[in-house]
Parts: sequence; structure tokens; C-alpha cells
Amino acid sequence: MGELISERIKRNARELKLLGLAETADELVDRAESAKLGYREFLDLVLETEVGVLEGRRYASRLKLSGLPHHKTLDEFDIAFQPTLDPKRVAELRSLRFVERRVCALILGPPGVGKGHIAVGLAMDALRAGYLVRYVTLDDLISELRSADQAGKLKSKLAQFLRPHLLVLDEIGYRTLEPADANRFFQLINRRYTHSAMIITSNKKVSEWATLLGDEILAAAILDRLLHDAEVLAGGEGLLLFPECPSFCWRGCGCGRFSRSRSP
Repeated sequence: MGELISERIKRNARELKLLGLAETADELVDRAESAKLGYREFLDLVLETEVGVLEGRRYASRLKLSGLPHHKTLDEFDIAFQPTLDPKRVAELRSLRFVERRVCALILGPPGVGKGHIAVGLAMDALRAGYLVRYVTLDDLISELRSADQAGKLKSKLAQFLRPHLLVLDEIGYRTLEPADANRFFQLINRRYTHSAMIITSNKKVSEWATLLGDEILAAAILDRLLHDAEVLAGGEGLLLFPECPSFCWRGCGCGRFSRSRSP
């Protein structure tokens, strides 16, 4: 009789998509009997277990869809490896307030200082917090947007990149963009501006982005949006952007390198 009831519980649980209960029904009953749980306590145990299984499946799905190149966490990052990094700044980023505020986090520095690890680690934190994340390198992004534009589907492709709460855009600075590619890149940045958060890694100073994008006015428009209320993390030798310009050569800067007016 007991076996028949157990099988019926599992069958009904699967029918109701309660997969956690279907897999652990006997174990939960044994725990309840061992702990002499009351009815309410047992029901609470069952539901808590089911919610845990559901969240685990959702997390696995978010992780798979994120496209992250690896799953290293920030707990695995040796902050002592980059003594110029301020642990308080890293902790602030890990709070994910920049995601809630829908602003950009720029991680700047030369190759080999751990920019990618930090970006992926923050993305892992965001995934665990329930946010949708998408990772893409600049090369892959440009290729996707170009192909979509050629197929007459640029609008729908841009809409896809609007869906994640957090977009991680890695490896900016390793190639100079063609004018059409730079324009499509601007369209993406402009659509996500104030809509959703981004993490951007680059081996270039902000002052070099005009050369990277091939157009100073377009660079100004992009940077105006990225740097608005942005969190900026810099590490490695010579990585404090450029000390003579504490405003990142942008807002409030008197060096005259860029126009301070917003470009359309």
C-alpha cells in the first residue's frame, strides 16, 4: 500500500510539474517522520524544497543563455594580484546597484590585468540574483549586427540585445570599427541607455575611443551615454585612466579633448 501511494504521489507531482517533489517525495516523508513534523511544517518543507528546485532550474537556464565564456566567480579572483584595485570599489560593483540603476560599469586596463574575470564574476553575481545576462565580445556583436542589417533584420536584432537586464560587452579596443559598424554600435548603446545596465571592458583609455570608432562626434555621443552616472573600475600599472583628467576626459573636463555637449 505504501509503495502504491508513493508512486501515485510521484506521478501526480510530475503531472503538476512539481519535479522536486517527484524526485524527493520519499526522502521528504522520511525527514518529516524522523523530525516528527506537523502537517503545516511538512507542507512548508515540501514547498521550500520545490521552490529551491525551481530556482535551480531557472538559474541553470539563465546561465546557459548568458553565453559566458567561463563561470569563474569573483570569489576566485585574487585581488592581491592587482593591488591598485580598490576592494571597496569591487564590493560596490558586487552589490549590483549599478544594475538596479541601469547604468554602465566600465572596467579599463591593459591586457592581462583580469578585466574579463571581473566582468564575468559580476555577471555570475547578477545571474544568481535573478537577472538575465548576455555576454558578447565586440567582434561578435559587430558581426551579429552587420549580418542582421544585411538581412533587413537589424531592428529585431537590436531588440534581442535589449532583453537582458545586464549586457556584458567585452574586449573593446582590439579593432577599429568601420563607419557603418560604429553607427550600429551607437544604435545599440543608445537603445540600452537608461533602459538596462552594461558592463564594458576595454584596453583603451576613454580619450582613445574617437580613434577606435573612427568618428569623434560619434565617440562623443557614445561616451556621453556610457559615462552618465557610470561606475568606473581601473587596475594595473597606468590604469587610473589618465591622472591629469579626473573626470575621465569627459564631463566637467577642461582639457578640451572632447566637446561636452550631447550629440544627437
